[in-house]
Amino acid sequence: MKYARLTREQFEELHPEFINFLATQSITAEAWSQLKAEKPLVAEQELDVFSDLIWEGVLTRVGYMENIGPQSLHLFHLPEKEMRLISVKVNNPEIDLQTPEGFGWFKKNWQSDWVEYLTASKAYSDDPNRDKFELIRKGAVITKGELFRWFEEIVEI
Repeated sequence: MKYARLTREQFEELHPEFINFLATQSITAEAWSQLKAEKPLVAEQELDVFSDLIWEGVLTRVGYMENIGPQSLHLFHLPEKEMRLISVKVNNPEIDLQTPEGFGWFKKNWQSDWVEYLTASKAYSDDPNRDKFELIRKGAVITKGELFRWFEEIVEI
């Protein structure tokens, strides 16, 4: 398995797609039930293959991610050639950006001496989707990129 198995909830959400996946392999509902009962390891492998296919599709299309910590924002733009980062660090230990109050403080004080900005870019490895998945494993979430684009106009990259 290249990425991670989808959760039960994700499988439930993707049930029609999973049925189509099984159908492309000529596995009917009856055959699937039989496979799970008689060859559970093979059934597990099918779940893993489907999970990787879904992840591959999602990761190929993702354009932005964010990882928000108590005192930092890591905003990623993921175009084709390299990943770009805008990093925001709040040097006030009383502020937690993960709370509405902390983020509210930040919106009012983003230009203060309490806030530092850093930008960087990095070439992908030979497997860009794996690089993107590692960001998710480290806590990043896929976004539409509003924060990145807003900061991009303010911070020169």
